[in-house]
Amino acid sequence: MITVNKENVLNTARELLLTDSPSGFCYDVMDKIETWAEKLGYNFEKTVKGCGIITVPGKSNDKVVGLSAHVDTLGAMVRSISSEGTLKFTLIGGPIVPTLDAEYCKVRTREGKIYNGTFLSTSPAAHVFEDAKSKARDPKNMEVRLDEVVKSKEDVEKLGICPGDFIFIDPKTTITESGFLKSRFIDDKGSVACLMNLLHILSSEKIVPTYTTKVFISVYEEVGHGSAYIPSDITEMIAVDMGCIGEDLSCTEYDVSICAKDSNGPYDFNMTTDLVNLAKSNEIKYAVDIYPMYGSDVGAALSGGNNIKGALIGPGVHASHGMERTHYTALEGTIKLLYAYLTR
Repeated sequence: MITVNKENVLNTARELLLTDSPSGFCYDVMDKIETWAEKLGYNFEKTVKGCGIITVPGKSNDKVVGLSAHVDTLGAMVRSISSEGTLKFTLIGGPIVPTLDAEYCKVRTREGKIYNGTFLSTSPAAHVFEDAKSKARDPKNMEVRLDEVVKSKEDVEKLGICPGDFIFIDPKTTITESGFLKSRFIDDKGSVACLMNLLHILSSEKIVPTYTTKVFISVYEEVGHGSAYIPSDITEMIAVDMGCIGEDLSCTEYDVSICAKDSNGPYDFNMTTDLVNLAKSNEIKYAVDIYPMYGSDVGAALSGGNNIKGALIGPGVHASHGMERTHYTALEGTIKLLYAYLTR
């Protein structure tokens, strides 16, 4: 079995997490991925809507295996500007909104100017508002306070801020000495880091997978259509996405999750069985679970009419769509299981 470089994996994850990329604005992060792929010697191309395709030639072209992960994240967008100079917002994807209260953010104008701000309740002060603690934390009752001298809608407009501008949520990325990666948006940048490090191993060790493999990096997964289109020669695809942790689930932050079924239905029986057997034979810590409120790039690809079979694996991630956390061992196990699948 391969040796995985812990420092490389965590550094890749950190760099991805610190590059803002909500659904609809993944240009900067995709430029990084393109640069990395080309340095490794692999062909990189973009689809019309901005997804990335990295091709790894295999020993055989009898079939093409797809590996997919999404680099887009949750976020927000300016909905309107209040008369007091604060911003009302609309959500991109499904963040747990109460976790946004008091979080730092950045507003990017269409001209590329960046302004700092903070998500706050409209009753933000305990010494002033009786409902400061009880008021619902939702977009109706929250706003963004800008770190600029603005006292009116007109003041904000003079900065160049307008409806439709992206709001980037501070990921608060931290790596602990005990091996934990904690940050917003480990879903799914943790998995993208796994794929990029898998490519690094294949390139540096001059390892050729059994079948030609295409790594598909999607940019609209959080809003449902990330991989509605995939290259037509892909016949089987593994979505690499976060594993869920919680009530009646067996996955932990140290496991590779193998999902047998999500809200779109069951994954391919034979692919899932192969992944379970490979995890067992390679002594990779894993868990098989059912996810009732979950969808993946494989589901989007199937809904888009692609004639594929698919499976879903990924590192176990705690507190999805909030302040997430995983452990390095789950990332390492995911890389090893993918390697075992591609070289079996």
